[in-house]
Amino acid sequence: MRNGAKAAIVGGVFAVMVGGAGYGAYNIVSAVSGDGGSAGTAAEKKTGPPSADEVEEASRAFFAAWKKGDAATAAAETNNAQAARPLLVAYGGQAHITKVKITPGTPAGTTVPFSVAATVSYEGKSKPLAYESELTVVRGKTTGKALVDWQPAVVHPELKTGDTLVTGEAASPPIEAVDRDGVVLTKEKYPSLGPVLDSLRDKYGDKAGGTPGIELAIRHESEEAGDTSLVTLAKGEAGKLRTTFSAGAQAAAEKAVKRFAESSVVAVKPSTGEVLAIANHREDGFNAAFEGKVAPGSTMKIITAAMFIDNGVTSMNSPAPCPSDAVWMSRKFHNLKGMQPNEGATLANSFMRSCNTAFVKLVDGTDEKPLTDESLTTEAQERFGLGKDNWKTGVVSFDGSVPASGGPNRAANAIGQGEVQMNPLNMASVTATAITGTFRQPFVVSPKLDNRQLATARGLPSDTAAQLKQMMRLTATGGTAQKAMSGLGGDIGGKTGSAEVDGKETSDSWFTGFRNDIAAAAMVQQGGHGGDAAGPIVAQVLRAGG
Repeated sequence: MRNGAKAAIVGGVFAVMVGGAGYGAYNIVSAVSGDGGSAGTAAEKKTGPPSADEVEEASRAFFAAWKKGDAATAAAETNNAQAARPLLVAYGGQAHITKVKITPGTPAGTTVPFSVAATVSYEGKSKPLAYESELTVVRGKTTGKALVDWQPAVVHPELKTGDTLVTGEAASPPIEAVDRDGVVLTKEKYPSLGPVLDSLRDKYGDKAGGTPGIELAIRHESEEAGDTSLVTLAKGEAGKLRTTFSAGAQAAAEKAVKRFAESSVVAVKPSTGEVLAIANHREDGFNAAFEGKVAPGSTMKIITAAMFIDNGVTSMNSPAPCPSDAVWMSRKFHNLKGMQPNEGATLANSFMRSCNTAFVKLVDGTDEKPLTDESLTTEAQERFGLGKDNWKTGVVSFDGSVPASGGPNRAANAIGQGEVQMNPLNMASVTATAITGTFRQPFVVSPKLDNRQLATARGLPSDTAAQLKQMMRLTATGGTAQKAMSGLGGDIGGKTGSAEVDGKETSDSWFTGFRNDIAAAAMVQQGGHGGDAAGPIVAQVLRAGG
């Protein structure tokens, strides 16, 4: 796209040459202090929160400069003129936004809501632009002046730090994304797919056969994120991009996460690795389902149990005693309140009840079959394909981390605490590997589209996979996952998890499970026990099928 702004030093001050209607040929920027205003200070510096009159005056001055395209003056009315100026210059420059009308709403304390109506014009094509935003007035730290607290979202609510606005030929042609059966997928119908579809368009638009249009878009600092289109001035020709998603599973996932705040879920097809659904319900809009990096709690015991079996430490029907507490490297570990100790428990029994102490007691292995700090890492990487930073799903994703930890963290890692980091994508893949014995890297578009090489791993011995699948079945029909999975037909299994988070009273809720050829995993931050929040989300997705 064209760049409508150039900068030069003129007579020792910063001069901004701006293209686009509504701006003068030059805006001369005086030297400014770090929080807006002139470098000088008032004779009497004010303190305390801005008054109602100051809020009205500061917002009015900012709006007035913004409306007439005076980026330098508008930036100087903020507490971070250096950061504000480039985006305000881009607004009327490379974004070609003109005829700006700003209508303030009723202030709420120091916060002023407002609406913007403007026109985007480019090469003879124009479209209206309308949106709502808000600003907050604060006291400048060095000047004492009432100033607009600078945030990119003031200029447009979808802008974040590092973003800018551009108008011109789209960076990528539009796509018509369709699911595995040819059903069209849109961000309006499936909101969680919004950032995913933007990313797919940016990465595969030119491979899908379309032609770019002309648009106003947010260009993100990370190139992998793709542009976010705001206004289309001239439509391009969309190319069709087939994804692995299932419209039915996606609809169920979107509905399921709405039940709990800060929740995410992913569903995959174990026999192929295809991602069937991804959904997030979060205040920050972050794709935690694919990019999250948090402790997975006791869902990690799937990998730890596999480590025990593969290394000959114990097996499904062999001993895994469950005492009331266990000490490892001077750190004491407990079970959930109310769990009765069982010194004669098998691995299957301790797994289905999610007994922490049983797993901690075995983390050192046996005299005949010792385990090391690296044993869990090796199991995760070589058997489950995790932690090598080599997944190529088609969009940005994190493929888990299971470090070789020493000291107390070695035992904590085994029960999904410590230094282990996962997200729902990772844990859905873990379940898929556990029940099939084969690691199939998850993906959302066929690797044939761009000849990318999917990650590989050894997978599990057939006997290990059979034992894991049976233990997950027992957990779903008579263990901690029973309540969440009740009423589901077919071949089902599950595993609950609760991850304690420093500084939080309530643990993160985790759950992963399968039903026939669908595996799903969910997390609800500060959702409590795994079966209480994440469990119902997974069950709802599994019920919908693929």
